[in-house]
Amino acid sequence: MSGGYIGKLLRADLTTGTITTEYLPPENVLRQYIGGVGLAAKILYDEVPLGTKPLDPANRLIFLSGPLGGTPAPTSNDCAVCCLSHETGYTMGVAHFHGFFGSTLKFAGFDGVIIQGAASKPVYLWIQDGKAEIRDASGLWGKDTHETLGMIREEIGQPEAAVACIGPAGEALMNGASVCTDYHHMAAKGGAGAVMGSKKLKAVAAWGTGGVSVADPDRFIEIMLEWRRKMFTGDTNAQMLLNGGIATRGYETMGNTSITSFKNLLDPDGGTAMAYAISEFNKKCVLRPQGSFSCPVACAYRLEIAEGSHKGFVATPGGGGESIEGSALVMGITDPGTCYYLTEQFDRMGWDSATPGLAISLLFELYERGLISQKDTDGLELKWGNAEVIPVLVDKMLKREGIGKVLAEGPKATAEHFGGEALKAAVHIKGSGPNIHDWRPIFETLFSYMVSPAGPCHQGIGTYDPDLGPEYSFPQLGSMFTPEGRALGTRVRMIKKLYDDSLGVCWFSTMGVDGIADITCRALVAATGWKDFSIEEAHQVGERIINLMQAFSVRFGHTPAHDLDIGGRWLDPPESGVAKGLSIAPHLKRLVRDYYEVMGWEPDTGKPLRETLIRIGLEKVADDIAKVEVPVKLQDVPFQAPAIPEQT
Repeated sequence: MSGGYIGKLLRADLTTGTITTEYLPPENVLRQYIGGVGLAAKILYDEVPLGTKPLDPANRLIFLSGPLGGTPAPTSNDCAVCCLSHETGYTMGVAHFHGFFGSTLKFAGFDGVIIQGAASKPVYLWIQDGKAEIRDASGLWGKDTHETLGMIREEIGQPEAAVACIGPAGEALMNGASVCTDYHHMAAKGGAGAVMGSKKLKAVAAWGTGGVSVADPDRFIEIMLEWRRKMFTGDTNAQMLLNGGIATRGYETMGNTSITSFKNLLDPDGGTAMAYAISEFNKKCVLRPQGSFSCPVACAYRLEIAEGSHKGFVATPGGGGESIEGSALVMGITDPGTCYYLTEQFDRMGWDSATPGLAISLLFELYERGLISQKDTDGLELKWGNAEVIPVLVDKMLKREGIGKVLAEGPKATAEHFGGEALKAAVHIKGSGPNIHDWRPIFETLFSYMVSPAGPCHQGIGTYDPDLGPEYSFPQLGSMFTPEGRALGTRVRMIKKLYDDSLGVCWFSTMGVDGIADITCRALVAATGWKDFSIEEAHQVGERIINLMQAFSVRFGHTPAHDLDIGGRWLDPPESGVAKGLSIAPHLKRLVRDYYEVMGWEPDTGKPLRETLIRIGLEKVADDIAKVEVPVKLQDVPFQAPAIPEQT
């Protein structure tokens, strides 16, 4: 290979204990999927047998970089973490983490790692300079993510090794269990942490002294300088998040847009007040940005609390605000220091706080409304803001004891356990927590989580990406609270996001950057030495990945009912904030049908049409799903939208 790629994949079969090295597919296949999420999707489609359950040894767990990973491209540290989703059981599970793992894996001699089978006892995988071995991890089992990182680095004698690990949540096969690396970064969606736990794989550690070459270094550096300049020109996401900016500017933006989740989404104005309060609190703390490989943004940060009951406590959050909402705000916690303290506990457990947090916050609401009592909560008093009971409930969930056994299965299962009003109050999509903000003010973003073929995750989040650039243009949309154009907008933004996710760079370096499609296409050519790579080809890569994921889901049992599987609270008009009185509910069935149609899928089933798959080079996939009969049609889904007053 001329450049960009290392050219090798590592495969570890934990059942047999064997490790093999494989070559990447040829150029014609790489141009179709690029790398990262795209190539991982192809591997999952080709290798996971029909009938496989997420925790079966036959499931694959894939860590994969892309051709720009490990190069001087901005944020060239992205690592896709993919599997058959433990959250849904039928979609591909897709997540990302940053830090140093993706780039270090390439320096160690591999573009990615494919893990299959299951060990009989805890193990970890150690990769160094083209070689790998499976090591005993019995002494690491039960340790949190920070402890695991330090202990592995000490054992292998490499203090800067990149370590991707699970915590107690992954070991306990929790809904929402994550894979964590470099203290601050978490692959949170798709349930990869539980899949990793089912394989008894505590961690993957990597270190290498190699590098990543590019075909045309002078041209590549010229493009990289242009890219970095445009990342910080105008109102880009990188500009807002620069140097830990999520802790101040980011929370102010969340407050301005009424998307901060608070009290199980009952109180948007309370969420807004907390967003501003956290921003002001953080300005008084000692905040140190924490960069990732080749990252000019440094959105993650180390925060030492300067005042209050947790004065002196150090938290290590990533570059998003969602964890604080899921860990604390949805339970009505109002002390910012306590919010950070609780967030750190979930992070150390290796647990995406959205799923356990939304199960717990539902319990809080039911208790506050008098619908359940202390006999239902193991004697705990679940008043809004009672932070002391949260660690107790988390411990019960990990042990599946008492009420913890119910909560452990997530917010949907908790709602179904109690029934009645609990179903109307639940906050979930496809059973789990999405990237948890209160997305009701942004219809298209909420909708994108519902129809994402990778489950409820960031996969083209609509109007939240304000400037796609002319390469991804479509007709001007009207009010963000109307359904017109939302399906088309979702399609276009998913195409962009999934192409970006195949490159090996973080989304924060592409969101809102003017001319980014042209920049990344030129970067691919300069890195790989390919003769050309057009914007049209890039678009088709994104479309191909979406269709492959959807075909995978259809073969594993997806129906339109799954795309309307949403907790009742999402359908309630907010009682305050910028979307007061408005709801997506009356439009949902129409939006799902519109989305299927603009994607080139059967409008009644969501099954990709044969002509769509043939057009984008997926002939074999077309043959595969021709054999699948989708048992539920959209018009037959018993989705009853609640009565909503006339919307203006």
